[in-house]
Amino acid sequence: MNMKNIQKIAVALLVILMPLSNVIASSHREAPLISNDPLADNTDLYAFRSPCDTNKIIVIANYIPFEHPAGGPNWTTFGENIRYEIHIENDGVSGDDITYRFTFSHVNQDPTTFFNIRLGQQNIKTTYICEKSINGGAFTTIVSSGTVPPPNIGPRSIENSTVGLGATNYDALVTAAITNATGGGGEKVFCGPADDPFFVDLGGAFDVGGFRSPGKDGLAKFNCHSIALEIPISSLQASGLSVSSASSILDGNFVIGVWASASRQQISTLNIDGTPATPSGPWVQVSRLGMPLTNEAIIPIGMKDRWNSLTPYTEDPVMEDYFCNPELGLYMDASLFGGAVPGLAALRIQRSSLQTFDFGNSNDGLWPIRATNGGVGTALDTNLFGNYLLRQGKPRSVDLLPIFYTGVPNLAPYHLWTGKLGGNPLANGKPFINNFLPTFGDMLRLNMAVPATPRNHPNFSSLGLIEAAVLGLTNPSYNGSSALQWIPNMDGFPNGRRLEDDVTTIELQAVGGVVLAAIGLWYDDYIAGGPNPVTTDLLDVLTFNAGVTANDTTFKACFPYLQNPWRGFRGSSYSGTPVTVGVNELGIEAPEAVMIGFPNPFMSNASFRYKIKSQSKVSIEIYDLNGKLMTVMNEGVKPSGEYTVNWSSGNLSSGNYFAKLIVNGKQIQTVKMIKSE
Repeated sequence: MNMKNIQKIAVALLVILMPLSNVIASSHREAPLISNDPLADNTDLYAFRSPCDTNKIIVIANYIPFEHPAGGPNWTTFGENIRYEIHIENDGVSGDDITYRFTFSHVNQDPTTFFNIRLGQQNIKTTYICEKSINGGAFTTIVSSGTVPPPNIGPRSIENSTVGLGATNYDALVTAAITNATGGGGEKVFCGPADDPFFVDLGGAFDVGGFRSPGKDGLAKFNCHSIALEIPISSLQASGLSVSSASSILDGNFVIGVWASASRQQISTLNIDGTPATPSGPWVQVSRLGMPLTNEAIIPIGMKDRWNSLTPYTEDPVMEDYFCNPELGLYMDASLFGGAVPGLAALRIQRSSLQTFDFGNSNDGLWPIRATNGGVGTALDTNLFGNYLLRQGKPRSVDLLPIFYTGVPNLAPYHLWTGKLGGNPLANGKPFINNFLPTFGDMLRLNMAVPATPRNHPNFSSLGLIEAAVLGLTNPSYNGSSALQWIPNMDGFPNGRRLEDDVTTIELQAVGGVVLAAIGLWYDDYIAGGPNPVTTDLLDVLTFNAGVTANDTTFKACFPYLQNPWRGFRGSSYSGTPVTVGVNELGIEAPEAVMIGFPNPFMSNASFRYKIKSQSKVSIEIYDLNGKLMTVMNEGVKPSGEYTVNWSSGNLSSGNYFAKLIVNGKQIQTVKMIKSE
């Protein structure tokens, strides 16, 4: 029996025997330390069922925030001496069941130039090795020489066959970089630069919640570096089952947890000869990401670096309080600081849901039902998960905490209000989610059995599971029965995360109590027993958005789904990308003539080399520092071309002189010449 299995059995026994109360996201520059280490900064994580091949799961981990497309001459790429890892948990017992590890190497093919790409050669050319570990076992190599596409510098560097790489287009480089892994797992791998797919009004959000509509996408036209995996569902499922074996579209045996990380060695020694620093010592995790925005907007700044050092299996129980009483909740409560943050005025937490339950920060929420085990037969049963989910003075332990830390089970009260007898929120209703994986740590959880929503479906929505809930509550195609059925967007965040999902809006709505409302814990302006719970407060929440609701470009239809990185050289328009670009397309004409003087300084003799673009009459006039004309060199009429004329300064004293290039009677250029002793 291997060590991972022994650990799983031991942990399983502990989970069974100990009280549950003792058990215990987009991320750009989200913590003080990692903000100074961009190459290791894990910015986003996505996991979704492929709409292109529904037997596959797509996992994408992005790193390196705010890459400017024109950020040369040394464009950013994956760092050396960093372990980039993607972790998969599939059996509900703490510890990775599958780990993918990526390490990268650089080489300069032409160290004699300052250009990144020249004459078919690339500098800082990046390759990688991908290794895989199963059940905590030894790592084996599944990609031995993967290629990272170069930065998308511009048409001369990429498509030009003389001075550049001579690629057909950048798409061709991306396609060539997609690799089929060995080892029997059936993975497809891509590592390379891409458009940063995250979208958010950073300027508004972090100006003390200054959300605005429309907002300004703070990540528009920036790139990042992506690690993308396409993995068969059977390779991720704990028993190797294909999705056709699922008992239903919410089969709990098909839930996985995904998180990503970056690690560095503990010691870095700077070398005095200018060579790269020498790393040594044990590996230390410096960045991690599961659910988007966790460390960015939930964990306070004093704990952010510690959060990055932990794993979902070693969480600090103290941090659970930040989910149970989220800081954002203070700004969605009119009795606290809601009035100070008008950008969130549409979001108001339930303070008297059904005229009984108070979910404002530090209040009790559903805690009162615990005393009599009022949640018997539900997930809130104290003989099941009630001791974990019901906490005094921690009202959001019943919704936000499971969304981030355990996933949500297919049990009441976590059913839609549709079909709940007597409107009782604790009753069984219409199932719509089951991504429960009780490892008690922050991971992106995905039920792989849930069908993918086609991107061209009329009800496809960037609001993910929130929109699925709305359809299940209001659309006649879905609200006529409490039976389980597929509802569009059940595969959306927080059941996994698709590239299109507007996670900022979804998470703000969730903090604002929309999940509580979906299961029947309506807003304060609904009177219990009333005919219509769709009240003004609910509509305010559902119509709220964070200001930026979509990415600034499209996504590809199939793997790797990410759009190509923005090009550094864009032509005359910021968004235009013509392949054959000359200076005229920039709105700049080539000069009529140019001239240089050499040597400079000179002793007695100097030369001037000039170039004219069309037949012209040319002369060169020499002036002293006082503007006195000293000599004129008439070149006469010259056809287009390049010419050199020699000048003897004779008895002129040492000092500064000015040579003026005159073309067709017009002064074109002045060159300062220095005569030395």
